[in-house]
Amino acid sequence: MTQLSAAPVTHDRLLRAAGDADEWLSHGRDLAETRFSPLDQVNVDNVAQLGLAWSYDFPDTRGLEGTPLVADGVMYVTGNWSVVHALDAVTGERLWVYDPGVPRERAATFCCGVVNRGVALWQDTVLLGTLDGYLVAIDRETGAERWRTLTIDPAGYYAITGAPRVANGVVVIGNGGSEFGVRGYVGGYDADTGEQLWRFYTVPGNPADGFETPQMELAAATWTGEWWTMGGGGTVWDSLAYDPELDLLYVGVGNGGPHNRDMRSPGGGDNLFLASIVALRPATGEYVWHYQQNPGETWDYTATQQMILADIPWQGASRKVLMQAPKNGFYFILDRETGELLSAEPFVPVNWASHYDMATGRPVEDPAARYEEAPFMLRPSGLGGHNWHPMSYSPQTGLVYIPALDFAAPMEREEEFSWFDGHWNLGYKAPYSPLGKLLSQALLRRMIDSYLLAWDPLQQREVWRVPNPELGGGGVLSTGGGLVFQGIADNAFKAYHAETGEELWSFDSQHGIVAAPISYRVGGRQYVTVMAGQGGGYSLATGVERIPASPKRRVLTFSLDGSALLPAYELPAGREQPPAANADADTLQRGGEAYNRFCLRCHGAGAVSDGSIPDLRKLDNHWYEQFDAVVLGGSMAGLGMPRFDDVLTPEQAADIKAYVLDRAGEEWELQQDARWWLALKRWVADKVAMVLLLFID
Repeated sequence: MTQLSAAPVTHDRLLRAAGDADEWLSHGRDLAETRFSPLDQVNVDNVAQLGLAWSYDFPDTRGLEGTPLVADGVMYVTGNWSVVHALDAVTGERLWVYDPGVPRERAATFCCGVVNRGVALWQDTVLLGTLDGYLVAIDRETGAERWRTLTIDPAGYYAITGAPRVANGVVVIGNGGSEFGVRGYVGGYDADTGEQLWRFYTVPGNPADGFETPQMELAAATWTGEWWTMGGGGTVWDSLAYDPELDLLYVGVGNGGPHNRDMRSPGGGDNLFLASIVALRPATGEYVWHYQQNPGETWDYTATQQMILADIPWQGASRKVLMQAPKNGFYFILDRETGELLSAEPFVPVNWASHYDMATGRPVEDPAARYEEAPFMLRPSGLGGHNWHPMSYSPQTGLVYIPALDFAAPMEREEEFSWFDGHWNLGYKAPYSPLGKLLSQALLRRMIDSYLLAWDPLQQREVWRVPNPELGGGGVLSTGGGLVFQGIADNAFKAYHAETGEELWSFDSQHGIVAAPISYRVGGRQYVTVMAGQGGGYSLATGVERIPASPKRRVLTFSLDGSALLPAYELPAGREQPPAANADADTLQRGGEAYNRFCLRCHGAGAVSDGSIPDLRKLDNHWYEQFDAVVLGGSMAGLGMPRFDDVLTPEQAADIKAYVLDRAGEEWELQQDARWWLALKRWVADKVAMVLLLFID
């Protein structure tokens, strides 16, 4: 086994990270979270010579969302179930693996998927947030556990998928689970011992119990009803950033729970601190300022997307700013000292608001967008104009490169809302369509516009865009070589010219990519790394069929003149005809609605999987025979498929089975069609989709 000497990752070393081109020491590479590497050995002139240096296979089949870290020649990556892998950054040799022992039977209560976005480094430890709520310190050299601290209420349905950050010896971590009925917060812990130092709640609790801080008393005045019985949401599930000069920690706060404000706060109100950026003192958790992007959030809009810290010229003066492109479709620039809103302009098409009032900092909404009286076709949808997939800011070009998404979706209130503890609770109808598979796919593909967007934050305008052939682009890296790297769902990893968007290089990754690339240098050689493994709630929620992919999830690392090859893979073999659904339209309607409530978040819209979890339309027939044993009896709980007999009656389970079999039958028939007949059906469905889109727009 390779042994490499490791220098402590100290506060001073993290401060110098922006100028240390060799390493990738924290989630955004530097504390400003720019995801820009100054390395230029690989550049616009020679990127065509980039080849695979090595690959590393994970044993998992779920999605990969993590950002690898590299320090002293060792790469630290996270796979599914919060498992950490330490690899030789030059060869890909495995040095150690740490498995925190997350209980598999809890898979359905982890939002969204059993993914992890990365670790943090401090001194001689690797810091990890686990799905089941622990903060763990791992010895960097041996992979042995040093300490672990439970950061959540074990009775709640919290989960950690985000990467910790370290602010001068304080490790900061939030959590997710708004849809399951939790109350959001972020916590600070001693990075050497795991001792909790502070906790800042983002949603007030029951006023009868008193308030933890003056801010919670202030926030409670903006809520109505008995919101605390449903948690309220506001989880800090991803983005954090730290400015050491100002000694401010910036916290991105998530959506409400349930999503529909009328269900959690029936009298209205701003519902602080949902969809807000909050500035705290990292040593104590003391509140400094906040800015709320969506008062009274009701669309699953979040402020948890990546925050970039930069010093830019603004109206004749240099300003210390925080920039964010969140779900709601507006690109925000805030003064990061005071929280003052400097600019908010749409970077994707938006219809829920016309603009932001700069005097008040509030959006000017279309009242119909709150879908209180009638359904509303929301743009962007709750998937966001930009989701968790990291963007990148290049000081060379002055541009921000955003994985953008233009996708409208219907919002309709759920009149007979029922609360299910430990399950998905939205407060609006998850779209169910009785249309056939071909029409649904054609309409979805026409409705979704996914692209890599180059955005000028000073001029607040688009400079260029590159469309993606499939839904969703992965995270982004920009480099000193004038390049922008991004993986896409279409089984490809690509490099573009940072100034023009011209595609300069592409590699068949054999699997869709949602994770963000990094770049580092060892022994004078520059490497570029990305993790290939489509997955997560983003891709499952759309129900768009993916192109065939290898079942392997991998770390892929490239260098100039790299000559390694990926092994070939075979497409799945044909299968036997599934059992007939033998169900009437009412049964399929009930089954589809129940599927959306309880199954969609893991198995995909329309039972269309993205490949990170079994596609229910393509199972071997014996699994359909075991349907009740799996769904109601929990026979596969140990593999991550929990039982649902606490919320589903046998009759409801039968309805869901009929719906799944109906979808399986459609898929099987599709594969049997002659090519000319299939092409004709697709052409007709596509034309119908175009007509429907005229009404949507």
